[in-house]
Amino acid sequence: MLKSDILKHLKIKQKNLSENDIDKVFGIFIKKIISALDDGKNVELRGFGTFKKKINKAKNVRNPKTNERFFKKNSFKLHFKIGKVLHKKLNPEKIFDE
Repeated sequence: MLKSDILKHLKIKQKNLSENDIDKVFGIFIKKIISALDDGKNVELRGFGTFKKKINKAKNVRNPKTNERFFKKNSFKLHFKIGKVLHKKLNPEKIFDE
């Protein structure tokens, strides 16, 4: 799903808001998530999941093609843990009759 699809859906659901207002609110929402992650905080959206910033430690690495060795600095990755509501929606319990 693209950002434009989400904004279209919000416009249909929130007829009292203009398209420009919806776009601004969505932009603020995304910026707040990015800002919190940048500050080292976790972002939890109940029922959806939790975003965490994790560190890839600095290490010496090797380019397998050239066999050149170099030092790779710390880098960060985003970790997402799915929430219970979303998990149950994606993985409904199956009941088998025997």
